[in-house]
Parts: sequence; C-alpha cells; structure tokens
Amino acid sequence: MEEKMARPAEGFETWLFDLDNTLYPASADLFAQIDLRMKAYIGRLLGLPPEEAFRLQKHYYHTYGTSLRGLMDEHAIDPADFLAFVHDIDHTVLAADPVLGALLARLPGRKIVFTNGSTRHALAVLDRLGITDHFEVIHDIAASGFIPKPQPACYDDLVARYGLDPATTIMVEDSHKNLQPAAALGMTTLLVRNTLHWAAVEEGGRPMAYCHHVTDDLRIWLADWLAHQTPHPEVCLD
Repeated sequence: MEEKMARPAEGFETWLFDLDNTLYPASADLFAQIDLRMKAYIGRLLGLPPEEAFRLQKHYYHTYGTSLRGLMDEHAIDPADFLAFVHDIDHTVLAADPVLGALLARLPGRKIVFTNGSTRHALAVLDRLGITDHFEVIHDIAASGFIPKPQPACYDDLVARYGLDPATTIMVEDSHKNLQPAAALGMTTLLVRNTLHWAAVEEGGRPMAYCHHVTDDLRIWLADWLAHQTPHPEVCLD
C-alpha cells in the first residue's frame, strides 16, 4: 500500500521527523539492539531474569509511552545514565542514504527531528545516513523534559518553543499513536508504516483517521509529494 490521502497535498512550513524506523527503514533492525540494551538495564537494575525484564520493559512502554518514563516514575533512575547505556549500540548497520538527503534538501521550510531518544543517538543515526545538515534542530527526550510522545504536553511545548503553526506543519512517524496528538493540534500527519508491533494501524481494515497520509517507503512518498509542487529536477530512487 502506498498512501491514503485524507486531505489534498499542502504546502508545509515545518517538517517534524521522528528518528528510529522513520528516517531509516525498520529492516535495519537498529531498534532491536536498543531493545536488548533496555532489557539488560532493567535486569541489572532490578535483579530480574531476561524474560521478566522484557515483560516489565514492555509494560512501562505501553503504560508510560517509553520504558524510560516508567523507570523514572517507578524507580527514580537517572535518565542520562539510562540513555547512555541503551544507546551504546552499533550504528554502523546504517548506510549513507544520498537519495533521502537529496529529497530533504528539496523540501521547503524547516526540518526538525522530534524523538523520544537522545541527541547523542540521533546524531549518530543522522551522521551515518549523511543527512545531519538538513535539520535545524534535534528535539530529543531531554528537551521535552522527559515527557515522551504521545503525551500532549511535549507537543504543546515543541510548538511553543519553535513558534510552529500546526496548520502548516507535517509530522512524520512510524508509530500511529504518536500522530494522534499532532493531528489534534491541526498538523498534517504521515505514517511510515512497518510490520513492528507498535506500528499497527489497522482499524476495521483501514488506517486510523488521524493518519492523513500512509506510506511504506518515506523516500517514495517525499518524491511523489515534491513532484506535485513547483517543478524541480527529478531525484533518482534507484
């Protein structure tokens, strides 16, 4: 499936991009490394066997929005210590993506990374992809006061901090639940769909109504969107 259009293609002044499994394909399996590190951190912290640490990790994720927020609220951990540990992974599994870089260069307006991860991790990912220079700022979990997506407060803070107009902002995400608050503010939303369990979007066989656009390939969607704007030289997707 390539996309569902709930509204006509619009001009955008700001592009908000999630990081993991959005700016790079979920098939890179980078987040699996983070998942293992989170399980190891919880197991070490609480003296739990791996299967119980994994269960608790997912419980915190679904209850609090991130495992980190659950650990902060339930166990008063130092978030900096947690983030340093779980993002100590092998980023070399990611390759440079010059096609995505060329597409980002052509997008009009501001481009911001909006992530529940850390700036250190985001920079490592962007550097590997070769797209760091295309972004004005990384708004990470620390900048959000450790209030994670999809809690509305972090969206309100981001809009106020950068003076965004939701009506001319598009948010790009792989997690449908993180798009709901953006849509409620009046933003356009683009879901980058994948097969991971937290990215399920089907409701009665159709994507959620607040997912205005849905794609299986970010690069294809961006190229198609750009093709409907003022003519530019084509970007080869091969």
